[in-house]
Amino acid sequence: MEVVGDASGSEPGEIRALKPCLLRRNHSREQHGVAASCLEELRSKACDILAIDKSLAPVTLVLAEDGTIVDDDDYFLCLPSNTKFVALARNEKWAYHNSDGGTAWISQESFDVDETDSGAGLKWKNVARQLKEDLSSIILLSEDDLQVLIDVPCSDLAQELCQSCVTVRGLQNTLQQVLDQREEARQSKQLLELYLQALEKEGSVLSKQQESKAGFSDESDAVDTGLSRERSSETALTSQLLTALKEKPAPELSLSSQDLELVTKEDPKALAVALKWDIKKTETVQQACNQELSLRLQQIQSLHSLRNISARKNSLPGELQNPKRAKQDPTEYS
Repeated sequence: MEVVGDASGSEPGEIRALKPCLLRRNHSREQHGVAASCLEELRSKACDILAIDKSLAPVTLVLAEDGTIVDDDDYFLCLPSNTKFVALARNEKWAYHNSDGGTAWISQESFDVDETDSGAGLKWKNVARQLKEDLSSIILLSEDDLQVLIDVPCSDLAQELCQSCVTVRGLQNTLQQVLDQREEARQSKQLLELYLQALEKEGSVLSKQQESKAGFSDESDAVDTGLSRERSSETALTSQLLTALKEKPAPELSLSSQDLELVTKEDPKALAVALKWDIKKTETVQQACNQELSLRLQQIQSLHSLRNISARKNSLPGELQNPKRAKQDPTEYS
């Protein structure tokens, strides 16, 4: 197996060591040796060597052993040489490779459905690693991820986070509070929607007739163009995400921030076709997802600001422990 590598990713005059890595596609046994000085260079070589269509970008690199996403250069440089990576094209999901001689490939979705021990273990460990890097990422987690960490035995989570059981127990209580707050917000929103629906029912008969006529004209127009729009409009969202949007009340509260961003960026017409909704309802849900995403990002920024302020305050006492003594005037005591 030939190792291909160069230092083209480095800046002029800068010499960076090349890290040997192993690359393969999802659901494939064939591996390719590659040497790269940074993560971006590895992504670029993955597209070339594995013949990944540029239209399927961006390419995501994950660890072959557990599906951990590698999206940071510092983390990449800390990995040992000959680390095995799986290159995932857009919308692809990491697949677990069973090397014990049994079933060769088991998709990650089957792990979630069957809830096997190894699949659940990989999921909660990946989420725990996010918290270990930054506790404020609690705000960005989906309700499913929050529940996974709450259900993990305290001792196992403490070992993964390198914290005491007392600290982790407090963390799990915090996760439960975040989950409860989202449920309270969902119930409040449902009550508000019921109230608005009651107000609409009290509207005049004339306005209802006008709406029904407008709806009939829209439907007649859709007879000619509906099929072509449905065929031409495609959405990049997963079936699981579309199901959450259709079935869950106030879905923006149950989704992760990454899923919220995908929903907000989706074309409203394509999303409406995929959900079989009218465009107005689709845009309303997208707006709610955008507002929830903005709120979470504002909370993250607030937490980081508080951390910086706290760090500065903690440094002040150390600076004032040995204040410089003022020089005395030699004529003061004369």
